[in-house]
Amino acid sequence: MAATLRIQSDWSRALSRDEGEAWLSCRSPGKATLYGSVTRRGLSSDGVPDIVASEGFVVGEVTKKSILISCPHENVSTKFLAPYTSFCRIHQKSITCLDISSGGGLGVSASTDGTMKIWQAANGEIRRLLEGHVYDVNCCRFFPSGLVVLSGGMDAQLKIWSAEDASCVVTFKGHKGGVLDTAIVDRGRNVVSCSRDGTARLWDCGRSACLGVLADCGAPINGIAVGTADSALNLGTPEKPPSEREVGTEGKILLLAREDKKLQGVGLQSRQPVFLFVGSDAFNCCTFLSSTYILAGTQDGNIYQLDVRNTNAPIQVIHRSGAPVLSLLPYRDGFVASQGN
Repeated sequence: MAATLRIQSDWSRALSRDEGEAWLSCRSPGKATLYGSVTRRGLSSDGVPDIVASEGFVVGEVTKKSILISCPHENVSTKFLAPYTSFCRIHQKSITCLDISSGGGLGVSASTDGTMKIWQAANGEIRRLLEGHVYDVNCCRFFPSGLVVLSGGMDAQLKIWSAEDASCVVTFKGHKGGVLDTAIVDRGRNVVSCSRDGTARLWDCGRSACLGVLADCGAPINGIAVGTADSALNLGTPEKPPSEREVGTEGKILLLAREDKKLQGVGLQSRQPVFLFVGSDAFNCCTFLSSTYILAGTQDGNIYQLDVRNTNAPIQVIHRSGAPVLSLLPYRDGFVASQGN
């Protein structure tokens, strides 16, 4: 279990002025936490901050937007990145979910303040307020077109919204508990949802109808992901011919991140189980790195990398802290993870 090097969350603001200071900590499991600070002494001739660290820490490369800091005693180093832009006026409380349109022009986000909003990604200007869910909105995402939004809430409903005029064009009803996550199949003729009721369902957007229950787990399903399966993987055979309303489900696998510590793979078209992996705690999220490799994050801070062709043992388990892993996103040759700390 590796040491974790942290800097206070608003470090870029703290170091934006002369003699500004930000606090550091380095924690290794089973050892006392090491504390220190970094201080800005001024600017170099090319406008890069001159930053020094207190005893026990070393400042490496410094740019206008990043600082590399190491703790030689624990043999750990971390590059901290400053935000390029911050939007502080979109929501008044915590953001529970957000997505950016495929073209990058719009963002959509839901918050514990009870609102869901669409905004300009360039400047944070609010474009639309989406109102219609009865309770909290748990998840929101753009369709590939970037013109339509899919959301799910604690009212057990899924809704499809126009990003152009904020109208709710479709409402799906069928879940018996709050909707916790969604996935879009190909270009969006079909979508998938999962719920606290333990089921994952496939929906036909054109007819506002449920095409079937993909899985009934007996425990809440916290997160899902749909991906193209490796050609060597046996996805099973449907018990009956799929509906003509199913579009793009063939050759796809559905990942289920379950509350009962299980990560499950299901053939999207066949509805047949493909694998079942037991982790250390409740699974909160999952994603595909490729048709072969997947990631899943747990409540106790583990990130599992698995090969879908053989899930008997993980390829690796990453543990940076005991904070819950809340979301995972593939990025270039790696991934981005968010944790609840």
